Amino acid sequence: MNGRGAPTSSADGFRAGLRAFLTDHHPGRRPKDPVDRLAWQKAWLATLFDAGYAGPSWPREYGGMDLDFARQVIYQEEYARARVPGPLGTGLGIAAPTLITYGTPEQKERFLRPMLRGDAVWAQGYSEPEAGSDLPALRTRARREGDEYVVNGQKVWNSAADIADVLFTLVRTGPSGSRQDGVSYLLIDAHAPGVEVRPLRDLTGDAHFCEIFFDDVRVPVADRIGPENGGWPLVRTSLGHERAAGAMNQAALYRRVLDELIELAHERGATADPLVRDRLADFEIRVTIMRLTGMRTIADIMARGEPGPASSTSRLFIATFEQELHEFALELLGPYGILGRHDPHAVQRGRWVWGFLRTRASTIGAGTAEIQRNTIAEQVLGLPRDPATPTTGRAR
Repeated sequence: MNGRGAPTSSADGFRAGLRAFLTDHHPGRRPKDPVDRLAWQKAWLATLFDAGYAGPSWPREYGGMDLDFARQVIYQEEYARARVPGPLGTGLGIAAPTLITYGTPEQKERFLRPMLRGDAVWAQGYSEPEAGSDLPALRTRARREGDEYVVNGQKVWNSAADIADVLFTLVRTGPSGSRQDGVSYLLIDAHAPGVEVRPLRDLTGDAHFCEIFFDDVRVPVADRIGPENGGWPLVRTSLGHERAAGAMNQAALYRRVLDELIELAHERGATADPLVRDRLADFEIRVTIMRLTGMRTIADIMARGEPGPASSTSRLFIATFEQELHEFALELLGPYGILGRHDPHAVQRGRWVWGFLRTRASTIGAGTAEIQRNTIAEQVLGLPRDPATPTTGRAR
């Protein structure tokens, strides 16, 4: 069954067809070598695209499936259950909706299909060392010279920048002090002269983030999305879709992770403890809330085209949930909770310890928990704005 033809079938038929495809075409175990792993992921994304099973929410004209609400939910559930590779980079859930909404026909034709198929990996270039969550304070400058911009500056906390082909980047094209009124949205060739990417090692021992340096990097004006100095509305679209995309994906992922945590509790002989059962029940409720919230976000996007500021509630909820879940996992492990992945005595190869360390940053990345609370208070609940805080924010 071809994925693009699936919406004509019943929901149950679509689920069965998708499940069969994911089972029959499963790419196998994840390679350890980074080069092999990248090729493995790209091959899988190409398999999805060529079979019509890529981009569940994307318009068909760009290679997507254009699924209705119910089938998008089914897609996320089955994809998580199959344990197949996820998307490469951060473009699919962030840059793509922005490009579809604001890009020119030529830009859409050039960029969207290669992004969806995995032929080009995209990474975000938003946060800066001296701006942090105050994104309008960014200082990376793009000086226009004829049909090109000359870009100088630095970005930090950039996921997948070390494997990226395209960097969707915010730059200052207006005068100093123009804040959001002087920001433009550029697509920068990650392999262009003057671009330098340096991986940053985190608590887990891995390099999940990078810093990017731009030294007189020349970017065609044709690779600007939207008007000059008019990039801020695009940023809001990007951030909203990033948080919305994470909601349903994380709900499906943590449905499986919670089941594995319950198995761990059984293995450790902890389920006889009523306090343990109470904690597990609380996590069960929260995974259900996460799933329902993700469904509501998808429905909002389909109805209005944008997730809106309420996407911040999903982001905050998920961030605190995954931290608390891994903290509880380490409590179950007891002394084994201090053993890392490379210790021969580590339980389940140290996966819960690694998850605990990784999620320390959950309340910082994609907008700090404090910024999310401000957004919820001001834009969802209608509370007065605190004049001492930035008007919007971002940490990535």
